[in-house]
Amino acid sequence: MKVLSIQSAVAYGHVGNSAAVFPLQRIGVEVMPVYTVNFSNHTGYGAWRGPMISPDEVSAVIAGVEERGVFPQIDVVLSGYQGGEGIADVILDTVARVKAANPDAVYACDPVMGNATSGCFVAPAIPILLRDRVVPAADIITPNQFELGFLTETEPTDLDSTLASVDAARAMGPRTVLVTSVQRPDRPAGTIEMLAVDDDGAWIVRTPHIPMKANGSGDVTAALFTAHYRRTASAAEALARTTSSVFDLLTRTHASGQRELQLVESQESYAHPRMQFTVEQVR
Repeated sequence: MKVLSIQSAVAYGHVGNSAAVFPLQRIGVEVMPVYTVNFSNHTGYGAWRGPMISPDEVSAVIAGVEERGVFPQIDVVLSGYQGGEGIADVILDTVARVKAANPDAVYACDPVMGNATSGCFVAPAIPILLRDRVVPAADIITPNQFELGFLTETEPTDLDSTLASVDAARAMGPRTVLVTSVQRPDRPAGTIEMLAVDDDGAWIVRTPHIPMKANGSGDVTAALFTAHYRRTASAAEALARTTSSVFDLLTRTHASGQRELQLVESQESYAHPRMQFTVEQVR
């Protein structure tokens, strides 16, 4: 499997491509990372150095990849946090060209815009751009519950309303939706869930909630789910494998006392997930 991943990069820590590439490689995926920023560290620190890469320069890198004749071999285009409005045009153009070269290729979009705790933390134009132009072009999307609500202009809370919101998202274009950080009011205390839906049904998985802010964990989740789903065509299996890997990554990170994901130290959890959680079909 070959993935063209258009995301941010940092020298210190693990977010964007700096979070997604290694876990994908560890499960045997060939990744072509294209950077949209090249920062010293993620912006959650409040200070960072390094350039935001212009859309023209991002496009030039992708054109160079295309000139190597590999577009027909690309199985997945993956995108995450979009720092500026112009990157969306580059991504959408790339998706169109890759699909022209390989009609079986898919576009997986992690529509990063915020969360229930912090609200939106991207430029005001980005959520609207994602909703109106980017998500409709995607085959797979991986929003958290807050982002799902914005995209569909709904208020997902319990399971029924979250499923209804997913149906609204699927009506926009993407056939497969992974909803992360599902927090329905009737779940057991100290737990959190993920929900995956495609044409074959809907599945949910529950894990203990690890009380920490883990920058980059969503990037790992989106990358692993997309790769497992593309490889197996099973939303249930992709959900189970991804949940196992990410839970063990977060557990190790929390135990370390470090702010940054213990990404390399957790590599066996990607290659050989323990499959310790039960996935339940809910539709």
